[in-house]
Amino acid sequence: MAVQKRDLKSATISSLFWKLFEQGGSALIQLVVQIVMARLLAPAEFGALAIMLVFVNVGNVIVQSGLNTAIIQAPDVTERDYDTVFWMSLAISAVLYAAVYLAAPAVADFYSMPALIWPLRVLVLILVVNAYNAIQEAIVARMLDFNKTFRATVSAALVSGVAGISVAVLGGGLWALVVQQLSFQVVKCVALAIQVPWKPQPVFEGDRAVVLFRFGWKLLVSGVLDQAYQSLSDLIIGRVFTSSDLGYVNQGKRYPQALGIVLDGAIQPVMLSAVSRVQEDLVQVKRLVRRALKTSTFLIVPAMLAFALVARPLVLLLLGEKWLPAVPFLQMYCLIYALLPINTTNLQSLNGMGRSDIFLKLEVIKKAIGVSLICFTAFVLRNLYAIVAAQVIAGFVYNFINAFPNRKVIGYSYGEQMRDVLPAFGLAAAAFAAGWPVGMLALPNIVLVLLQLLVFAAVYVGLAWLLHVEEFTYLLRNVGQLLGKRRG
Repeated sequence: MAVQKRDLKSATISSLFWKLFEQGGSALIQLVVQIVMARLLAPAEFGALAIMLVFVNVGNVIVQSGLNTAIIQAPDVTERDYDTVFWMSLAISAVLYAAVYLAAPAVADFYSMPALIWPLRVLVLILVVNAYNAIQEAIVARMLDFNKTFRATVSAALVSGVAGISVAVLGGGLWALVVQQLSFQVVKCVALAIQVPWKPQPVFEGDRAVVLFRFGWKLLVSGVLDQAYQSLSDLIIGRVFTSSDLGYVNQGKRYPQALGIVLDGAIQPVMLSAVSRVQEDLVQVKRLVRRALKTSTFLIVPAMLAFALVARPLVLLLLGEKWLPAVPFLQMYCLIYALLPINTTNLQSLNGMGRSDIFLKLEVIKKAIGVSLICFTAFVLRNLYAIVAAQVIAGFVYNFINAFPNRKVIGYSYGEQMRDVLPAFGLAAAAFAAGWPVGMLALPNIVLVLLQLLVFAAVYVGLAWLLHVEEFTYLLRNVGQLLGKRRG
C-alpha cells in the first residue's frame, strides 16, 4: 500500500508538471496570437466571436454528455467503452451541427449581424472534431499521461496562431478568428491521434452506454447549466448593448481566464484522475484535495492580483489605446478567477468520488442565484459594469456553496479550507499594497509593468520564505526532486 501511494504521488507530480507545461506553453503562444490579432481586428469582431462561441461551448458540453468524465472515473473501462462513447458523441455532434446550421440566419438576424451566418456555420464544425478529441483526452487523463496533450496542444497553438494571423493580415476580419479557433481543435485532434493508440472501431454496446450515461447525465445537466450561465451574460450584453461593448467585456475576461486555466487547469484534471484511483481511502482523498487546493491557491491568487495591479499599463503596452475600456472588466475578472481554486477543487473532488448527484444540485442552486443577478443588472440597472461586478459577488457566494458538501463527503470542512488558503490571500494582499504606489510614478509603460511586478514578486516570495509558508516549501522541494530525476 505504501508503495502504491509513493507511485501515485510520483505519477501525480509528474503529470502535474506535464499538464502545467501544456497549459503554459499553449497559453503563452495563444497570448501572443491574441495580442497580435487584437491589434489587427476591431472590438466588434471579438464581440461577434463571443456570441458564436456560446453555441460552440454549450454544444461541446452536450457532445461530451459527461461521458468523458465517466471514462476517467469508472474503474472498469475498456476500449469497447471508448468506441461506444465515441459513436454516441459523434451522433449528438452531427444533430447539433445541423441544428445550428439551420438556425444561423435567425441568430444573425436577432443580433442584427448578417455577416455572422457563414462564420457561425463553419465554426460549429468544432463540435464534430471534439467528439473524437474528447475520447483522446479522457484516455490520456485516465492514464495520467499528460505529456501527450502537452505536445498536441502546443503544436495546435502554433499552427492555429500562424493561420489566424495570416488571415487577419490578409483582411479576413472575423474569419481570422474562426480559422484560428477551428484549426486549433483540428490540429490538436490529429496530433493526439498520432500518439494515442486508440482508434474508433464499429462497436456499440447498449448496456455499457446505459451504465456510463447513468453517471454522465448528471454531469451533462451540470455542464449545460454552467456553460449556459457563463454564456448568458455574453448573449445579453450582445443584445442589450453593442458588439463593441461585448468585445471589451470578453477581452477583459479572456486574459484572466487564460491565466487561471494555465495554473488551475493543470492541477484539477490531474487531481480528478488521482482521486478517482483512491476514492475508497478517504484519508488519502482528503490529503490529495488539500494539496491541490493549497498549491493552486498559492499560485493563482498572486498571479491574479499581480495582473490586476498592472492592468492599465499592460493593456496600453500590448493591445493599444483602443482597448482601454476593457481595463475595469479585466480587473474585476481577476478577482473572480482568484477564487477559482476553491470552486474547482471542491467540484472536482466530488466528481472523483463519483458524487455527480451532489454536483448537479450545487449547479442548480448557483445558477438560480447567478441568473437572477445577471437579469437584474442587465434589464433593471442596465449597467455594463454592474453585470460583471455581480459575477464577483456571486463568486464569493459560490465558494461556500461548493465547499459545504465536502465536510461530509471527504471530511474537509469549509473552515479548514479557509485556513488552508488564508496564507496565499494574505501574502498577495500585502504584495499588492506594496506594488500599488509604484503605479503612480511617471514612467514608460513597459518600465512601470516590470517594476510593479518585481516589487509584487519580491514581497510575495520574500514573505513566503520568511514566514516558512508550507505551500512554498512544498513547491520548492518537489520542483527540485523533479529536476533531479530529469538530470538523472
